[in-house]
Amino acid sequence: MKTKLVKIQQIEESDDGLNEAAGLIRKGEVVAFPTETVYGLGGNGFMEDAVHKIYEAKGRPSDNPLILHVCDIDMVERLVKKMPPTARKAMEVFWPGPLTVILPKTEIVPGCVTGGLESVAVRMPSHQVALELIRRSGVPIAAPSANTSGRPSPTKAEHVMEDLKGKIPMILDGGAVLVGVESTIVDFTEDIPVILRPGRITKEDLEKVIGCKVQMNTSFRGEDNGIPKAPGMKYRHYAPKAQMTLILGERQAVVDEINRLTEKDRKQGIRTGVIGTDETVDLYCADEVVSVGQRKNMETVTANLYDVIRGFDHKDVDVIYSEGFEGEPLEEAVMNRLVKAAGHRIIRV
Repeated sequence: MKTKLVKIQQIEESDDGLNEAAGLIRKGEVVAFPTETVYGLGGNGFMEDAVHKIYEAKGRPSDNPLILHVCDIDMVERLVKKMPPTARKAMEVFWPGPLTVILPKTEIVPGCVTGGLESVAVRMPSHQVALELIRRSGVPIAAPSANTSGRPSPTKAEHVMEDLKGKIPMILDGGAVLVGVESTIVDFTEDIPVILRPGRITKEDLEKVIGCKVQMNTSFRGEDNGIPKAPGMKYRHYAPKAQMTLILGERQAVVDEINRLTEKDRKQGIRTGVIGTDETVDLYCADEVVSVGQRKNMETVTANLYDVIRGFDHKDVDVIYSEGFEGEPLEEAVMNRLVKAAGHRIIRV
């Protein structure tokens, strides 16, 4: 299969590409497209064949739920049985944007979308290309991240091409995304809303808006009989090819430990990489040192995270050591991805 790359700079100048992509969605094909978080791999959310093509292209286990992307509230009304006031308030404030809500599904939603669960994950992206594609398709678009399952999520069209070239018919190239980590997922099927995946919208943000306590459950404990309730809760995610280890602790102790480990490795002929920050990159002596952004501006870290992790696949390193992030609300989202990328290999100093 030849994968067509269509660059979209202005919506009003991209009718042909958007109409072609929407036509593919309606026919049951899959299309990669940009959202504000990461690039998604989308198919018609009402067609089982399209959903199976998503799983096949990604190499994704079919019990890992997908998110249905919508362009308005009317579309949501067809997908869910009920919408508690807390969920509606969250949608009113944070949509369009990086928030996914989990609600009881109607019969119109195929079980292959939800991993066999009686709930469905829904979100309205804020990226204009994504919204226009959904509008022109006329259906909710089921979409996980547009990458090979387990790999770092794509934040640029070239990341999608790297993983899925020859596996999908089209990629809409809307440039680099803004947020850089996936949406916050909140389960509203319980009396107390539960965050199942942290993202740009934090627990504190939600509590201020919906006026009640929000719980955090970002491990595989948030499940029903072994079936994950949200994407990314069960399987290995975001991993580079080289083995990665997280180092946690006070700044100087972390720097000292990473330098000790890299020096030990290099004496054994092991090539080392380090993920640091703007504040620390000059303190390391590894073979490859890359900054993921500024600690004082965590939005730079979320925007760069996957690009940096992916970048190490093109560097000649055997192991990667990464600084961790703890304390601020947005750091929860970054740590959630880093822990999974490292396969839970963590050293605390």
